[in-house]
Formats: sequence, C-alpha cells, structure tokens
Amino acid sequence: MKILQLIIILTFCISCSSCDTKNDDNDTTTDDTPPVTETFTDEELLDMVQKDAIKYFWDYAEVNSKLARERYHTDDPSNDANIVTTGGSGFGIMTIIAGIDRGFIPRGEAVARLQTNLDFLETADRFHGAWPHWMNGTNGDVIPFGTKDNGGDLVETSFLCQALICLREYFKDGNEEEQALAQQADELWKGVEWDWYTKGGENALYWHWSPEYEWEMNFKLEGYNECLITYIMAAASPTHPVSAEAYHQGWARNGGIVNGGQRYNIPVIFDYNGASGNVGPMFWAHYSYLGLDPRGLTDQYANYWDLVHNHTAIMYQYCVTNPRQWEGYGDDCWGLTASYSRNANGSVGYSAHQPNNDKGVITPTAALSSFPYMPEECMSFLRYLYEKNRQKLVGVAGPYDAFAPHYDWVTRRYLAIDQGTIVPMIENHRSKLLWNLFMQAPEVRQGLVELGFSSSTHGI
Repeated sequence: MKILQLIIILTFCISCSSCDTKNDDNDTTTDDTPPVTETFTDEELLDMVQKDAIKYFWDYAEVNSKLARERYHTDDPSNDANIVTTGGSGFGIMTIIAGIDRGFIPRGEAVARLQTNLDFLETADRFHGAWPHWMNGTNGDVIPFGTKDNGGDLVETSFLCQALICLREYFKDGNEEEQALAQQADELWKGVEWDWYTKGGENALYWHWSPEYEWEMNFKLEGYNECLITYIMAAASPTHPVSAEAYHQGWARNGGIVNGGQRYNIPVIFDYNGASGNVGPMFWAHYSYLGLDPRGLTDQYANYWDLVHNHTAIMYQYCVTNPRQWEGYGDDCWGLTASYSRNANGSVGYSAHQPNNDKGVITPTAALSSFPYMPEECMSFLRYLYEKNRQKLVGVAGPYDAFAPHYDWVTRRYLAIDQGTIVPMIENHRSKLLWNLFMQAPEVRQGLVELGFSSSTHGI
C-alpha cells in the first residue's frame, strides 16, 4: 500500500515539474517535432480543389436562375443573394461541364440545371443582344454595375458566349434533351449584335452601351488585357461579325500592342495597359483562355503560349524575389490578381493586384488557374493550401478569395469570377477538355483565320 502511495506521489511531482518547466518565461527548450501534415498525390489534390470550387456554382448558385451569384460571404450568405453575374455565370457553365466530364456531377442533374440557366438567359434583359454585367436572378432585369453602366456589357457577354460555344459542342451529339440544349445555346450566342458595339462602324469594339446613356462610358477595347476573347467572338459571329480591321486597329493599336521589354530576363511580349512595364494581374492570362487554347496559337503580334507562360513566370519570379519583403511570399505562396483585398486600415476592399499594385495579398485563383502554364509551381501552391493551411485558407466552396500572410489576414468570402476560372483551367491542364471543345467550333476556327491567327495544335 505504501509503495502504491509513493508511486502516486512521485508521478504527481513529475507532472507538476513538467508543467512548471513549460510555463517558465526563461525556458528555452523547444519541441523539434515537425507539425503533422496530410500528404496527397497530385491527382488527389487536383480532384479535391476541383470538387471544392464546383460547389460555388452548384451548392451556392443563385436560387432562381441557378446561375452564378456575384459573391458569397460565409459570414453573411444573404449579401447580394440575387445578383447574377454574366461573366461569372459563363465561367460557372464551363465549370459544370468539366464537373460532368470528370464524374463529379451527375450528367442528368447537370443538364436540368443548365436548362434552367439558358431559359433564364433567354428572357433576361439584353441590349442589342448583349447581356448586362449584373442581372436580377428573380426576374432577369438589369442591375446597374455603375451609374451609367446599366445596359449591355460586351466583355462579360463574350465570357458567357465562350461558355455557350463549349456547351453546344459538348452536348450536340447527346440525347434529344441534350441536343435541344445545345441548339438553345447556339441561338443565344448568335443573338449578340457585336457589330453594334463598334459605335457606328468604328474599327474598334466598345465595352458598354446603355439605352439611357448610350456611348457615354466610351470604353474602347484596346489591348492588352482580358478582352482578347471579345474580339475572337465578334469575328466568329455568323450573324453580326466585326471586321479584321477592328482587331488590328482597335485591339492591337496598329502594332502598338507589342512590347520588347523584359522582366527577370523573361520577355514581356505585350504592353500591359497601365502596368508601366510590368505584367498585369493574372486574370489577363485566364479569362480569354478558358476556351481559347494558347498552345501553338500565333498571329503577327505574338506567340500566345509564350505570352501566357511568360506572364505566369514573371509573376512567380516577382513573388519569389519579393521586392517589398512581404512575409509569407515564396515559391509555394505566390500569385497576384484582382480580388478582395486588405485596405491599409485592415478593412476588406477590392483591388487588381499586380507587381505595380502589390499590397501583400495573395489570391489563390492566380496560381490555381495557371496550372496549364507552370504546373510544378502551381502544384507547390496547391499543396501549401491543402496540406499546410487547409483549415485556415479553404472553406465551403474551395480556397477563400484572398489572404495576406504578412498581416495574418484572410477574407472568408468568394467571388464568382475568381472561383470560376479554377476548375476550367485545371481541367485544361488535365485533359484539355474546354480548349478542345472551343477550338473545334467551326465559327471560332473561321473567326481566328479572319483575324490572322493560326494554331499548329488545332490545325488552323
């Protein structure tokens, strides 16, 4: 009995001694045991992030139209619950196609969802065929994006039409219901009056037109930014095409689009509007290329694979070099693009992050949507998210929109245009699905030829 009491007393004393040591302010002992992290194969990680990002457009879609909500805030799900975004909805349609093809979404359920999407778009407000930037998901009415931006938005419309082409090509040989869906998508995109948006026949496209304000926005589409696909779609239209002169004089600025400079010994190739010799935000290498395949794509101004690859490489090198010395930047944590942002006072804002506008904010879509261009570097970032920081940086619909390691800041919010490029671009990395669908469309192929493009990859 006395021996048992002695053992209990000794055990208690050892335990207390251990507690005293850990709470001693002068204790310098450290636990050298590395934190336990889950590890996955590359394919498992790609499946995980695609399945997660799909949820934004499947589980958190606008409840009536089933199209993409502009945003979703986990702390306030009712925020802008019925604002449908046109471009983000196009990205969402492409996301769902990839989900069907990979077996993440039941095909029959997806067809029914897409039917609801197209039925809504068929009756929603259009302005000479172009949908507005925002629509009310309950009735299809335009919701002004700005005071004078209450009409057609040609750029957002082109993002949607890129998706409609892919949808048509994916379902055109399906069952009767699927073929009808493909035909409806075909009619919708052919209803866009691209030539109207030349502002009376100028050799350029304009972004906006409103019945109330007409051309007062006066935003000419000049390269280089995210709007290349707008000229491609306009040239491809069999009903309301624009001339090649609009592309060469308006977009390419009679050759002024070309830039012979370098960053980190990497050619910049194009002049990135407003970037002062830098590259622009990464979404410029994503939005036009969800369907448009840059592999082997050339015209008189550029090799487009080199363009998007170099954009990615420069962005990666910038973040690794980290000239502003932000804590956390590195070879596994990189990527700047437009997203939610951290204001100087710590509040949430919005900013087009790029090398000349670097606020210490990393946006996951920047690297994740660049998988086709630099897969190893993108996989390092994906592992950073899902193996090292999943609980902190990944939420109900995939990686949160933005975070700043320097400030230990995360916004638990989502934007359609950011989540929407992740699945399609990763799928293009994995199977080339959306690239192949878009590039096989006869109108797209003819439009590219009209503009002077060739594609060694697709025999154009």
